[in-house]
Amino acid sequence: MEKITFYPDQGEAVDFYVLEQTRLGGVDYILVADSQEEDANALILKDVSALQDEEAVYEVVEDDTEFDAVAAIFADLLEDMELKKE
Repeated sequence: MEKITFYPDQGEAVDFYVLEQTRLGGVDYILVADSQEEDANALILKDVSALQDEEAVYEVVEDDTEFDAVAAIFADLLEDMELKKE
């Protein structure tokens, strides 16, 4: 599992583990967790980077419609991944 570090505008750096990624409507999304444990907290992050940004800029998806659409895709991807493991 890939580990990435986020540097919020205020506060300390935060590490997340990338569980899955997808693209919807030309926008990149990642599903991240704060640990590798079963009870980890997960977030869906949206890439809001501008072309001139040197590093990717992500923000938490808060719009309910957008969240539901992306969450459904991640659920399918994770289900497929589990089926392949078996």
